[in-house]
Amino acid sequence: TPPGMIARVPAWGPRARNVEVKYSDGSMLAVDTIQVENTIPANRYENRMLDYLIYNAPLEYVELVLSGEIEGYLREYTNYGELDR
Repeated sequence: TPPGMIARVPAWGPRARNVEVKYSDGSMLAVDTIQVENTIPANRYENRMLDYLIYNAPLEYVELVLSGEIEGYLREYTNYGELDR
């Protein structure tokens, strides 16, 4: 995690669908969580893992999305049976 980088999830309002990252230089980035959820997860377990990351580890969520490693992370850390596919 780069120093001076913080992430938060707005609690309500139209921006509540974003995870916002603020850098120490004052610049900001917002990741649209709805867009990610509509694009990446293949099943309900992956959706739940995304929700967990958004609310419990938003900075890690943003880093995974920006690095393109989110799909590999979800495959590695979610377990599901053949019936759930």
